[in-house]
Amino acid sequence: MIARYVDIHLLQTVPYANLNRDDLGSPKTVRFGYADRTRVSSQCWKRAVREELETSSGNAAKRTRQLPQAVQDRLTTQGWEPELAAFAAAQVMAALAAIAVKADSFKLDKKTGEAQVLFYLPERAFDELADICVQQRDRLTGVQSGAIKLKKGEAALPVDAVREAMARRNDVINLFGRMLAELPGTNVDGAVQVAHAFTTHSTDPQVDFFTAVDDLKQDADQAGSGHMNSAEFSTGTFYRYASVNLKDLAENVGDAATAVELTTAFLSAFITAMPQAKKNSTAPFTVPELAYIAVRGDRPVSLASAFETPVRATLDSGYADPSRRQLADYAGRIYRLLGERGLIYHGYASIDDKGLEQLGDNHPSFDALIAAAVDSVRAE
Repeated sequence: MIARYVDIHLLQTVPYANLNRDDLGSPKTVRFGYADRTRVSSQCWKRAVREELETSSGNAAKRTRQLPQAVQDRLTTQGWEPELAAFAAAQVMAALAAIAVKADSFKLDKKTGEAQVLFYLPERAFDELADICVQQRDRLTGVQSGAIKLKKGEAALPVDAVREAMARRNDVINLFGRMLAELPGTNVDGAVQVAHAFTTHSTDPQVDFFTAVDDLKQDADQAGSGHMNSAEFSTGTFYRYASVNLKDLAENVGDAATAVELTTAFLSAFITAMPQAKKNSTAPFTVPELAYIAVRGDRPVSLASAFETPVRATLDSGYADPSRRQLADYAGRIYRLLGERGLIYHGYASIDDKGLEQLGDNHPSFDALIAAAVDSVRAE
């Protein structure tokens, strides 16, 4: 059977923290199994994974409405006059409008100068757009001065070169995809699906009342706080899950071998990445106590339902230990229902191996686990 999916399941205990806030600043929640849980959205944890991948690869991407400003800044840094740089950046947007599904798709906000759509591009794409302007400087100068007259619908910049720059990708875009419906040929279907993380047990938000001292108020009659407020936090053991579609990833990157290497990088980043919210006041930099990876040929299989019945803490072990047992027991039950034909390989790495036999091969480290899973993909 051909390996099609790599599923990764994590259990991670996070202390007093607020990794992902709602519109009121409270920890996000979900009601599951008639119990309220703390939740961290997939978008939140994906951003942390994306940043870690980009740091390790040295190939970052930016999501922004300030595409014109980014091009303009690169040109002024190269010594262009501000007026010509701004004109060139506007012509980049005009070239995009010329190849867009609708001509008015890339209008700029008159007050801010920002685009009305959110672009997602590797940093080298911004550099490439600026380079196109440099190559066409004489033409841009002529158009700006009126010496060169453009025909109706004609762009000052070569639209094919602009389209090619806008279609650029990096590892993260190949993994998570990109949607820009206004510009055909730039969309990328995501090859990774990431679930919202949630606690394996019920939780209640904890309110922290805090004050800040005004250091310049030294007189006794002025004693007191310079600021008072409250914030909400939570604690818990989280179940995290993601699945890599190897076929889709191979199509995105162009070959199977590169897809396998990128899968390795993703699995490592997914294990270690942490959201950065409230990090200065909580430092919640834990690592997962359990990582379980399954390579499948039929379909992805989430084990989230293992915790539809909330885990109950014990005096001796808290939530982490029974969460590991409950996950392993549920996996065994589900695999009995599904049969083993779709399961090509599975294994785990954990701080202990008691009662986890149903999770396959035991590995001493996350790196060893990832290597074994990836080797099983290469063997197919």
